[in-house]
Amino acid sequence: MDTEEEMSSNSDERPDLVSASTSGTRDKGKRKLDLHDRSSEWQSPTRKSRLDTEPGSEGIILSDVKKIMGGVQKKLPNQDNKLNNFLKQRISDLETDKRELVGVFGKTGAGKSSLINAIIGEKNLLPSGSVKACTSVMIKVEANRHNMKYKAHIEFITKEEWKDELWTLKNFLEDNTDQEDDEDDEDDDCETDEKLSALYGEEWKNKSVENLMENKHFKEIPEFLHSKSKILTCETAGELSAKLVKYTRSDSKDGEGEGVKRWYWPLVKCVTVRVPDNDFLQHVTLVDLPGNGDCNKSRDKMWKGVVGSCSTVWVVTDIDRAAAEKEAWEILESASSLMGNGGECQRIDFICTKSDNIEDCDDQSAAGVRDLIFKRNEQAKEQVKQKFSKLKQSKKHFTDECLEVFTVSVKEFLKGKHLDANGTEIPKLQEVLQDLNDCHSETFNYVSGALGILSLIQGARQRQGDDKTDVCTELEKKMNLGLDNVRKSIEKTHWSFERRLSEGVEKLKSSWEKKLESVLQSKNKGFHRTLKCVVNYGGKHKPRGKKEINLNMKLASCLTDSIDEEFKKTFPNEGKSEPFNGIINKFSLDTKRMMMRKGQKNKYVELQLMFLRTEEEIIKTKLNKIIRDRKKIIYSSLMTTIEEDMQECYQKAQKCTGAGSLDNMRRTIMEHVHNSGNIMFEKAKNEMLNQLVNLKMEILEKLEKTMQKSIELSLKTDGASIPDVKAELEMVKKHYMELM
Repeated sequence: MDTEEEMSSNSDERPDLVSASTSGTRDKGKRKLDLHDRSSEWQSPTRKSRLDTEPGSEGIILSDVKKIMGGVQKKLPNQDNKLNNFLKQRISDLETDKRELVGVFGKTGAGKSSLINAIIGEKNLLPSGSVKACTSVMIKVEANRHNMKYKAHIEFITKEEWKDELWTLKNFLEDNTDQEDDEDDEDDDCETDEKLSALYGEEWKNKSVENLMENKHFKEIPEFLHSKSKILTCETAGELSAKLVKYTRSDSKDGEGEGVKRWYWPLVKCVTVRVPDNDFLQHVTLVDLPGNGDCNKSRDKMWKGVVGSCSTVWVVTDIDRAAAEKEAWEILESASSLMGNGGECQRIDFICTKSDNIEDCDDQSAAGVRDLIFKRNEQAKEQVKQKFSKLKQSKKHFTDECLEVFTVSVKEFLKGKHLDANGTEIPKLQEVLQDLNDCHSETFNYVSGALGILSLIQGARQRQGDDKTDVCTELEKKMNLGLDNVRKSIEKTHWSFERRLSEGVEKLKSSWEKKLESVLQSKNKGFHRTLKCVVNYGGKHKPRGKKEINLNMKLASCLTDSIDEEFKKTFPNEGKSEPFNGIINKFSLDTKRMMMRKGQKNKYVELQLMFLRTEEEIIKTKLNKIIRDRKKIIYSSLMTTIEEDMQECYQKAQKCTGAGSLDNMRRTIMEHVHNSGNIMFEKAKNEMLNQLVNLKMEILEKLEKTMQKSIELSLKTDGASIPDVKAELEMVKKHYMELM
């Protein structure tokens, strides 16, 4: 058995994480749905892979075509020329592992870990509910496709980051020792104390930052000192769970955390765990997400990046408070811009847990209880939908159709009984994961790409010496026409963005003062400590159990509000919609029509045209991915610019101490915006427009270079030295038609 400190030889592999156990306690006065009298039984759900091994299945086709292309790659001559180098690279590029991210939000106690556990069929992986979940560690859950081990990859923040955080935490506490407290302050102090005590015990209170950074405090985690990741490898889920607890959970007196002396979660940036042989995670990564970003810059950056990359988001909450759970809805509202215009989220699943619990029904029969549960579940779904339809921020980014509500009971599901809508809808969530796994069309993309490559090879061998100038001229003419259409469409978007942003800037110039005063002029007792946190953390702070304060977002809101609707139309997340009104996918060399057109010259270039057709689809897919990733940067540029320009005044405000420090901090912030706000707002507008121009130039350049190179390779390059792949081409073409 591997020891905890063992560093895996495969440290570059991506690990994953999953799951938890259910609570064994029940609330007094509640009765659980008992389905033991049902005649039909629900078998423990193990997903039958769509890539199975039956003749003619996608699994067999993909395996067959991969073998074919491996053989073709070996047959290519060892010559350093344009065509050979292109073919070798393109065959290598056929292998992809695009993963869908599913972000899972939910407060401690909502049953989030137990839900993940049940869905993927791992019973003992995450620490039990008796151990308090940590609020800052991100946990990724994905499949181990390399071996049958359970592996965890623990990534730490840097020593420099922890030293900076220590300095801020210590100084915050010391600076406020003699100040008046309020409830918010006590919560902040408690959170700071919890973080430092987890790692150092009680000894941190009388030591300097330099003392607390000594190596002796980290002797159990030398990887942290050497800026390396820690790898844990285990045979079972339970074994890995026991080893992970100190990196992902907070202090506990019992349960799986019993006996732990040091809790290292304050130093952990992310934990990724790989689960062996799990079809639900074949192309999906589940991410157990903290509710908000983090004061640590690298953790916050990672959090925003992951939230922005989730194609699906699950919000998990107890069914009894589904529509009233403050934290769940605040998470959804605060993260909506990162998920929507600033991300790629296509659907939001609101998951109501503990659906088998119902109060005061001891006098009911089993059938009566089922009816009550069904009515309560349907009522909860309707309440959630109504609440979602009234969310101001979320509705800017998502339509009502993006939301689906599920009611689940992990306990009843794990019993293995047949359950319908009266019990639990976990099987429906498993179907969500199945659909995400299957939407990649891994087999079809590979086979169509292989068909294009083989068409290029065989077409180059079959050159008849005919002049193909006319075909090249026709293709280049169509390419230039398509490029011109793309250019015009993006420039039209640029003009529309500029007009709306200019309106937003003018509105912000006249409203910024009220926006800041609504935060800075708080009358809460002890607000000086809250504002101190805000300036220490670059303009934002999330008091425990309260809404996040973000001055940068306050200032940027006028600009984002002005552009949200147009941005959503230009860069939609919905699968059926396309960026820039579909102009990228409309780009075409019209090779299909040319292949169908009768004529001797086209007969000789049919294979070359087939190659160009596949290359055209490949570059469109790549460009749509570039646009999807770049649009996140474009959208966030408004707040990023303001955030960067505001750092100067936050640094000045940090120096305000002693009597009158609250008024001095307020004055410093207001004067900065008064003196440089107009320039800052114009700068933010121009940065977004410049980002759009850069995207336009990259799209046009990649389209032109790729298609021009493809035309030259297919119609102007001598392929006499490359192998004959006629037989391989026919086999791949047959598989391609089977998939079609």
